[in-house]
Amino acid sequence: MVNTSADAVIDSTPEVVDGMAFAKLYGEPLFKLPNDLYIPPDALEVFLEAFEGPLDLLLYLIRKQNFNILDIPMAQVTHQYLEYIEQIRQRNLELAADYLLMAAMLIEIKSRMLLPAKKVEGMEEPVDPRAELVRRLLEYEQIKLAAFELDTLPQVGRDFVRTQIYVDQTVVTRFPDVNMLDLQSAWNDILRRAKLTAKHTITREQLSVREHMTTILRRLQSAKFVEFHELFDPARGVPVVVVNFIALLELAKETLIEITQAEAFAPIYVRLAYSPN
Repeated sequence: MVNTSADAVIDSTPEVVDGMAFAKLYGEPLFKLPNDLYIPPDALEVFLEAFEGPLDLLLYLIRKQNFNILDIPMAQVTHQYLEYIEQIRQRNLELAADYLLMAAMLIEIKSRMLLPAKKVEGMEEPVDPRAELVRRLLEYEQIKLAAFELDTLPQVGRDFVRTQIYVDQTVVTRFPDVNMLDLQSAWNDILRRAKLTAKHTITREQLSVREHMTTILRRLQSAKFVEFHELFDPARGVPVVVVNFIALLELAKETLIEITQAEAFAPIYVRLAYSPN
């Protein structure tokens, strides 16, 4: 941590940096610098960990005090930079070594500006000793802004995660099951047609469920599939149709026949149950 003065007119410092105070004022955490408050030089402590190198620290000093980067007041900036270096040296000598080269460069530029300017052959104006430093600062600022823009883009693991699902590649043809509503609908249709051909003749007829079961099995032996309605003869009347339907249900119950349907609302077919040899 180091001390610095803050007399900038415009405060561009973010209110919160990573959810933490970026400085302390008399031991209290400071999240935003007031524009109209004088802060003595020994009151503000800046976390050096926020700087990413000498150029970052130098750019901070220039932008914080609204200096023109193309006309840097080298004496003032160099003095502030050396104060930072002194504070770093007292706390972290290894970290201070990274900043000493920039400090030497600032002192050299400051010294060259005190000497008469030398003109270079072929150039009307003398070379500004700050030109190389300004170029490096501008390039660094552009790279820093570009890095900030890239950081705002969505990142895997930070902003979203990739999901993985397992898709079974094995395709098995499976016909839909025939439910009770399908049988009921087909049965109601057969009853409706049986009533259309009903006769007002009272007769007594002995009906055998077993006999109709045998008839249905014989019918299915001669065909692979038979449509559900083809197993009924509405012309013989409702009693025969009812007994025939009961016989069909008994065969299904004893797993002697199978009732299938290719898809929803498709015709219902009846066939003999498969029995392995």
